[in-house]
Amino acid sequence: MGSDAVSKSAFKSAVLALGLLLAGVFCATGAQAAGRGLVWTGAWTSAQLAPDAQSDLNPADLKDATVREIVHLSLGGPRLRIRLSNVFGSTPLHVAAAHVARALAPAGGAIAPGTDRVLTFAGAAEATIPPGAEYWSDPVDLAAPALSDLAVSLYFDAPPDRLTWHQGSHATSYLLAGDKTAAPDAQGARRFEHWVQLSGVDVAARPGAFAIVAFGDSITDGHGSTTDGNNRWPDVLAARLQAAGPTRKIGVLNEGIGGNRVLRDSFGPNAMARLDRDVLAQSGVRDVIVMEGINDIGVLTRAAPASAEAHAQLVRRLEEGYEQIILKAHAHGLRVIGGAMTPFMGSDYYHPDAANEADRQEVNAWIRTSGRFDAVVDFDHAVRDPAHPERLRADYDSGDHLHPSPAGYRAMARAVSTAVIAP
Repeated sequence: MGSDAVSKSAFKSAVLALGLLLAGVFCATGAQAAGRGLVWTGAWTSAQLAPDAQSDLNPADLKDATVREIVHLSLGGPRLRIRLSNVFGSTPLHVAAAHVARALAPAGGAIAPGTDRVLTFAGAAEATIPPGAEYWSDPVDLAAPALSDLAVSLYFDAPPDRLTWHQGSHATSYLLAGDKTAAPDAQGARRFEHWVQLSGVDVAARPGAFAIVAFGDSITDGHGSTTDGNNRWPDVLAARLQAAGPTRKIGVLNEGIGGNRVLRDSFGPNAMARLDRDVLAQSGVRDVIVMEGINDIGVLTRAAPASAEAHAQLVRRLEEGYEQIILKAHAHGLRVIGGAMTPFMGSDYYHPDAANEADRQEVNAWIRTSGRFDAVVDFDHAVRDPAHPERLRADYDSGDHLHPSPAGYRAMARAVSTAVIAP
């Protein structure tokens, strides 16, 4: 071998060694950020969207104001970090101060004494988030058990140009004038049921921990659940997992959006468009449970009847949409669990007919039998009326014949077999 070849070989070896060294440093840095031997894992999330014109909250409401938001953790740990969002903003968002604390209760806005922590961003007590971006806070030492509640308080000196929020929080948030990020309670606050500019919480969890994303529409989002009750089906599933030793390392992340569709934008971006942000980018995600499509089926005929060809095309395109979600998730190493769509005959909103029900049955048959999903959860069977399987069981019906009641959500959570998701 010539001297040039030897030199090139030595150079390549040195570059490889340096690369491995740097990779080790970066991995060690990430591990240290979570804590020795611990891993960042999603404990709570919220799918983001932009408010519509009828919103009861305007950007101007956040001028010189604090928003205190209560979130319910599915997984616990000794350290945590908070993710803020400006995904739908078109100008930089200035967060002038941010705090996190343990909430005394799911409702009320009071924090547990001695638990208030200042959040920093690259060491600074403020952050400027570019348009379309999300920001993680620095890690903060705050022991937060699984199924506990956090109060995240954000102070805005200037309003965003456009809100980024989650509309149907089914949890009370509190708006206070001025910088009240360290206030012990939320007395005198204006109340609303939205999460604003807040999209996630990670905890430093034990090795082997991972997260499951519940990816869906209003039935996953929890329409018909109890405000501040944390009884959506993903909440109930999280509580089930925490009740048994083998599954206590599993977090459940709710990425449902009311009115969301697989194929087209409606309330929030369509499911395929938001998959990267709401599923693939979540910390420690291993599985995703997909239950979407009932809004696609309902919208087809809500305004006017559709032809047989239009029904057939919708079914085919829904199956193609699921296929694309599965392919992309598999490319990122995720397991994809299909959720059979729940009954909606008699819906006060969609007024479905026999053709809509036939569409649902055909798509559900594909979910159950195509073999494309890694596993299936039969939410349909869990909540349907045995005597009238095209309808929700009466005690599982919230009253609109589309969304389950809290009892129905408990039945859905029970339908998720721990054998399917156990580590």
